[in-house]
Amino acid sequence: MSEVSTIGTVPPAAGRCAGAEQQPAPVLDGPVIDDPSAVAPADAKALSASLLERLRTLEEGSAEYSYVRGTLIELNVSLVRYVARRFRQSGEPMEDIVQVGTIGLIKAIDRFDPTRGLEFVTFAIPTVVGEIKRFFRDTTWAVHVPRRLQELRLAIAKGRDHLEQTLGRPATVAELAAHLGITEEEVVEGMVAGNAHTAGSLDLREEGEGGDGSLLQRLGRHDPGLEKVDNLQTLKPMVAALGERDRRILHMRFVEEMTQAEIGAELGVSQMHVSRLLARILAGLRAGLLGDAA
Repeated sequence: MSEVSTIGTVPPAAGRCAGAEQQPAPVLDGPVIDDPSAVAPADAKALSASLLERLRTLEEGSAEYSYVRGTLIELNVSLVRYVARRFRQSGEPMEDIVQVGTIGLIKAIDRFDPTRGLEFVTFAIPTVVGEIKRFFRDTTWAVHVPRRLQELRLAIAKGRDHLEQTLGRPATVAELAAHLGITEEEVVEGMVAGNAHTAGSLDLREEGEGGDGSLLQRLGRHDPGLEKVDNLQTLKPMVAALGERDRRILHMRFVEEMTQAEIGAELGVSQMHVSRLLARILAGLRAGLLGDAA
């Protein structure tokens, strides 16, 4: 571990005092790291554990406290970069994500309690991830949304997470409204505003094996269901203009799905007569439909 010098006064860690007048580092009662960025990951883990123990014994704001805290940050920047790579498809510059993640690392260092027996990495990674996700949640919106709705969306997201942990299931709109002290209409408004947070590409393909290509490929595609809807809307006034018996025959045949024999028994006529009646009714509707289309 050549990067660790003997105990004593050393120059500040690289990059920590860039652009500022260099001050002599404090005398440490423990290992001193000349270049934290050059420490191997395995060594950095052991050194971090030692320095975290040491940090809890120092007075906050003292020169030694600042030096140890800064060294811990530099030792674990690689951890931030590791987490930041999870978000490389976000479209944000990687250095911006690392900068935000470093804020999470600093919070983890300040909050970590070595006496709990938890490894620092186990504690730090969720804190860094949470800070990066909070950055995206707060600042990245696909379209302009009023600040009030942005804040409402955040409150709903936090309330939803809290209630889901408490209830063991997703919360309803009414439960969210009661928890946040707002109306159900405001909850719905905040949820709709969340749709503006991200925008999907037209080339984005549907998930799953049954996906029907990208949205761009589906735009303008012929939908046979539209023609059926159009025909039904055209037939409505024609059916309404039929006599009562003809409408009843159509209802029994196509709504109740009765056979011609069953319809004949219901009307007191033969199956053959029902067949002729249906043929006449359908021919009239077909002629009207085709005439309307022409």
